[in-house]
Amino acid sequence: MEIVLITGMSGSGKSVALHALEDAQFYCVDNLPPELLIPFVKLERDQKEERLAIAIDVRSAASLPLMPEQLALLREMGMTVKSLFLDATTDTLLRRYSETRRRHPLSGHARMDNDRALLETIEYERDLLAQLRDQAHVIDTSLLRSAQLQSYVKSMVSAPASKLTLVFESFGFKRGIPMDADYVFDVRMLPNPHYESDLRPLTGRDAPIQAYLEKFPEVAQMKQHIHDFIDHWLLAMERDHRSYVTVAIGCTGGQHRSVYLVEQLSKAFSARWLTLKRHRELDHLR
Repeated sequence: MEIVLITGMSGSGKSVALHALEDAQFYCVDNLPPELLIPFVKLERDQKEERLAIAIDVRSAASLPLMPEQLALLREMGMTVKSLFLDATTDTLLRRYSETRRRHPLSGHARMDNDRALLETIEYERDLLAQLRDQAHVIDTSLLRSAQLQSYVKSMVSAPASKLTLVFESFGFKRGIPMDADYVFDVRMLPNPHYESDLRPLTGRDAPIQAYLEKFPEVAQMKQHIHDFIDHWLLAMERDHRSYVTVAIGCTGGQHRSVYLVEQLSKAFSARWLTLKRHRELDHLR
């Protein structure tokens, strides 16, 4: 049985992720109490269900400490378990609550003071979910549209669970660093095609941009340095039972240099490792 566990901050997009998994033919359950996880999985196994997607969040705050043990038990039972944690910046979550006028699920929690501000409530939720976040692959939804998030979730669950998966992501520093990155490389010091008027509308996936960047030795040097660093540590990360490693590469706008390097590096590593690639700013325009 394949199980995808969706956890994360309230307002980070868990419902969107579940809809994506439902489209991918998973049997989906929202807000399952952790103490019911094992009985529920056993029941669905007896019913010959092969793919489950289960969302567990802070509404089950009292029983969240049970989750590490529950996940270990599932793996001992021979289940394939992937854990995805959806996160977003505090400013993003504040804005989303303001726009939707929804009540935070912890606003009436017994341990919360009645007059505690939404900001403090969100930070309290982060503390409650910290252990689950540490054990999951994190997806930062701060700048993602629903279609992007659905695409990312589907690509994650399609990768075989038995191998470490490398995720290369390009981004623009002007829109912030991705919260889900394990490693961040800044390539803003490289020559910028933006200042060539005929190249400006293109992206790092286009041949003229690639030809332009490949004229500069420092671009090749940067690519080699990133490659060597990641390659040196991948086996150690795999031995540490990592399922995903996200390498974020940023330039100013996330259109030329970072996109080029993500394309080149994902191609270079794909022969030996499972690789996924994202272009945060380009995907946002689709």
